[in-house]
Amino acid sequence: MDSGRPADGFRQPAKVRTRGSTHSLGHPSHLFEDTSGNMEVPPSGPGYEGSAASFGLARPGILSDPMMSNLAMAYGSSLASQGKSIVGQNIDRFIPVSRLKYYFAVDTIYVGKKLGLLVFPYMHQNWEVRYQQDTPVAPRVEVNAPDLYIPAMAFITYLLVAGFALGTQSRFSPEVLGVQASSALIWLVIEVLAILLSLYLVTVNTDLTTIDLVAFAGYKYVGMITGVVAGLIFGRTGYYVALGWCCISIVVFMIRTLRLKILSEAAAEGVLVRGTRNQLRMYLTMAIAAVQPFFMYWLTFHLVR
Repeated sequence: MDSGRPADGFRQPAKVRTRGSTHSLGHPSHLFEDTSGNMEVPPSGPGYEGSAASFGLARPGILSDPMMSNLAMAYGSSLASQGKSIVGQNIDRFIPVSRLKYYFAVDTIYVGKKLGLLVFPYMHQNWEVRYQQDTPVAPRVEVNAPDLYIPAMAFITYLLVAGFALGTQSRFSPEVLGVQASSALIWLVIEVLAILLSLYLVTVNTDLTTIDLVAFAGYKYVGMITGVVAGLIFGRTGYYVALGWCCISIVVFMIRTLRLKILSEAAAEGVLVRGTRNQLRMYLTMAIAAVQPFFMYWLTFHLVR
């Protein structure tokens, strides 16, 4: 038995050839040889655009052409102008911007006269609104015209005064002031909706608009501010005196103003219809005016301690 050869069941495994040659194995440093230089560089030229694009080297975009950029800018400008015109035509359906400009056409002289009329309306004689070419004149030249500037500023000032009053009593917090603002706004909306419903039920043909009602309902914030400020300076007695005076003033102001608005169509009706509807309209006018002091007291009594 030849001892130099292995047995049949114990053959030595065959040597596996590797890709590296003997020369590579003999030089271990070649195992880490940098082969990045062997990558083929894509050819360039007029006929190789597709190959360049496949390697991520796309040619410049269309917008790099000055002519195409100008066309795109012109098209975008035309789209923007068309969109602006469409919005301008449809926004008046929901927000009467042209009408709102009328209600904010005020100046300092008008604001001073209107505030004096709200606080002391007893000596004022002429309550009619002047018209020019079937449209009422702007508030800045007609003190009897309704506006939204004074109600808006009075609402904001009322919140500031309320926050100051709560702060002097160590009861101020953003949440409390938010509740105060929400409550005042909700009561204003409820009041306007109730007046609109009442006018519909009584079948009153009047030129009063919803914005007019918001303006008239917002005038009571002037008296509310006066009452709270008087309460902060003179205490509860000053609050009741000032608020009582302002409540009487706003009732007189509302009756004399709304009487002309609500009864404006009575002359065109028959005698019998005019008599019955006049009573309903007068009751409605007095009810709208009489509810103002309740809102004024409800929204201010807790601010003065």
